[in-house]
Amino acid sequence: MNIYVDADASPVKDIVITIGQQEAIPVILVKSFNHFSHEEDPDGVKTVYVDHGADAADYRIIQLVSKNDIIITQDYGLASLGLGKGCHVLNHKGFAYTQNNIDRLLQTRHLSAKARRAGQRTKGPKPFTEEDREKFTVLLLQTVQRAKE
Repeated sequence: MNIYVDADASPVKDIVITIGQQEAIPVILVKSFNHFSHEEDPDGVKTVYVDHGADAADYRIIQLVSKNDIIITQDYGLASLGLGKGCHVLNHKGFAYTQNNIDRLLQTRHLSAKARRAGQRTKGPKPFTEEDREKFTVLLLQTVQRAKE
């Protein structure tokens, strides 16, 4: 089992790395070359760089994952593809993507994009809070335990 992070804008990389190290699970951060760093990765962490094109990180993650891996992403499209491959997919706000909620999330995304194309204004995401951080930490620990069983 590995944990893959869609890492360009993820506010939970530090949590994922800490839990990955505690549980001896490799963490793979997938980032665009726009976020290149010369810093060495911590133990148990590998960074994979991709072109800066739209969805490049998503496609690379899907190429790399296997059944039972964990994916951390905000992207509903990547979440849907990950679920299709039998992965556990988590959002940084502390909820899991499931077969029961992914269709509704994709539909909402589609309707919002359609409204924006028509010139309407839509709400952006709410700010990431300490409560979100705590919910995510609990969910990741629970998911790791479930995936190990």
